Amino acid sequence: MTYLSPLGYLLGLEGAALLRGLREGSADQAFVEARTAEIRRLLGSVELAEGVTAVPGAISTADVYQDWAPHYDDPGNQMIDIEQPVVQRILDGLPVGVALDAACGTGRHTAHLHRLGHRVIGCDASPEMLARARERLPDVDLRQADLRRLPFPDSAVDTVVCALALTHVPELAPVLAEFARVLRPGGHLVISDAHVMSSYLRPTLPRRPGPDGRPTLLTEYHRPLSAYLTAALPLGFRVRQCEEPRRPRRSLDPGAAPDPLPTWMSWDLLHWDPEASAAALDDSPVAVVWHFQLEDDGEE
Repeated sequence: MTYLSPLGYLLGLEGAALLRGLREGSADQAFVEARTAEIRRLLGSVELAEGVTAVPGAISTADVYQDWAPHYDDPGNQMIDIEQPVVQRILDGLPVGVALDAACGTGRHTAHLHRLGHRVIGCDASPEMLARARERLPDVDLRQADLRRLPFPDSAVDTVVCALALTHVPELAPVLAEFARVLRPGGHLVISDAHVMSSYLRPTLPRRPGPDGRPTLLTEYHRPLSAYLTAALPLGFRVRQCEEPRRPRRSLDPGAAPDPLPTWMSWDLLHWDPEASAAALDDSPVAVVWHFQLEDDGEE
């Protein structure tokens, strides 16, 4: 059981702001005194006093994406806003061929690959997300499939893209082995995933109640960067590029709309203390983007 406390999260954010300021040399006396005063104010807030106890692992990825599918393409999904330009810049430089968008979701990278001239296949485990992709791309081959059992023959594609999905799989190696299997020698793999640092700084979101009526927590797997290398290099992948796109520096609008994902506790909490939120979160890594290439033994 996990007790999700809005007060606890905001106090943690204040601490992260202080620690980062001390580490980077930006925590002058005024900043430290402001954080101390803010902590006292938060401790006295009746609105933040009550939390919620959530059951870890009592909701599935399929359940979450069933809820999320209608909202996934709405404006303001900051993870996508930060990740997508980096991934698409890498894709723009790759040879045109047969491309697989693995865990394609609503088809945002599928559409980009299609515009670039690739013969694209998309697959996803969520029927709700695939339905949205089919609305966007009625002429593209879209299939329901698990990342660990891709319905394609060996050496069938030139490029594989897998965006913001590996955080949902417990082990990287079997999935990357499937990517290596379906890629032709010399083929390219572009992966994006939530950054492990972001998992510590973002609010933990309780999901809709489980069978016992209690809020639930989705199990996610956040990994150090070394984990991707440990899984990829023995399969014959070589690193071509790695980027850690960061959250932009910007102030929070206290009147901003809530996160559309249904939750009890959301990013709205950041508006309780915009200064500490900015100090802790701004310019912090949000995602990691890898570009691997599979070795080609026939190359001279």
